[in-house]
Amino acid sequence: MSARVEPFERVVEEHGTVVLRVCRALVGPDAAHDAWSETFLAALVAYPRLRPGSDVRAWLVTIAHRKSVDVLRVRARQAVPVGDPPEPVSTGEHPGDGRSELWAAVAALPPKQRQCVAYHHVAGLPYDEVAALVGGTAAAARRAAADGMSTLRRTLREDQ
Repeated sequence: MSARVEPFERVVEEHGTVVLRVCRALVGPDAAHDAWSETFLAALVAYPRLRPGSDVRAWLVTIAHRKSVDVLRVRARQAVPVGDPPEPVSTGEHPGDGRSELWAAVAALPPKQRQCVAYHHVAGLPYDEVAALVGGTAAAARRAAADGMSTLRRTLREDQ
């Protein structure tokens, strides 16, 4: 009695962009693709065991959260001396898309606000699920997301 009918490729197509945005908000543009790849590799392995009727987006964002934390831990341990500085990484979602200021403002938020903004406003998770990911209560997650959005509005308004 298997209820799973959606191929994993469709899951990637449907949720891949949102998960990439969440990873980008959590780890920055240079490591987002690594976190995204690790997320979908882990999801591919676990997908056959996902209960029918589960919220796939919330499940993927939870995996992305954990993989992003892993990426940050690995990055913190690595010191890479270089003779010549590498080419600068595009700061926009796509080169030339004009969103670099937005992503820079998101990256400047305190970690909990950044996570709450990413999980609620980018991934669309309800505050109780955001609270389950970041710890604390739904009200605290709502407050952190509101504070983050307020800071983003103020920062981006000042840039104009």
